[in-house]
Amino acid sequence: MNTTDFEKFRDLLVNVHSFYGKNVSQFSLDLWWEAMRPFELADVQSAMNRHCVSPDTGQFLPKPADIVKTLRGTTANNAAQAWAKVDRAIRRVGSYQSVVFDDPIIHAVLHDMGGWILLGEKTEDEWPFVAREFENRYRGYVLQNSVPEYPKRMIGRAEMHNTAEGHRVQSPVLIGDEKRALLVHQSGSSEVKKLRTLQDVALDHQGLKLIPGGKP
Repeated sequence: MNTTDFEKFRDLLVNVHSFYGKNVSQFSLDLWWEAMRPFELADVQSAMNRHCVSPDTGQFLPKPADIVKTLRGTTANNAAQAWAKVDRAIRRVGSYQSVVFDDPIIHAVLHDMGGWILLGEKTEDEWPFVAREFENRYRGYVLQNSVPEYPKRMIGRAEMHNTAEGHRVQSPVLIGDEKRALLVHQSGSSEVKKLRTLQDVALDHQGLKLIPGGKP
């Protein structure tokens, strides 16, 4: 949501509280607004409605955490699903090619863990520990309730080598939902802190392609 949605959101929150015989304090309104801003107003309204009519939760006034959980699912489930997407990509595409996932948090986490190339160097014995680290980091970002700065693409060996040699760089491979991956690429940074110099090269005008069966 953005500032133009604030009045409609406030009215929604007031109506929901009124349904439960409660008033909305300024503190509560501010807290709700910050918690719900990452989501679309229509999605928040739908989640509120689902909470209110649920036989399990409908008797209780919703809290921000209830609505976030409805909108995103549990952080553990989301982290496990994100790791499954990374695991499939590294096994099917490998670290030779550059990739763009449809989830910016995946990029942020992989960047923190050393990047796409380093991930491809992990052994099967190391894999369970890598998975655990990824999921813990992913959950941490989700709990922050904001999208961190992230690299627009995960640089593969081919791009690293070709950039260094001044050769043509191939397009990255889109992983997951094509439209969301394009948005991730467009919104990402070419100069995320701590990226290696060769990974800072901006390739905004490169074409993109979708791997066969890339949608999960």
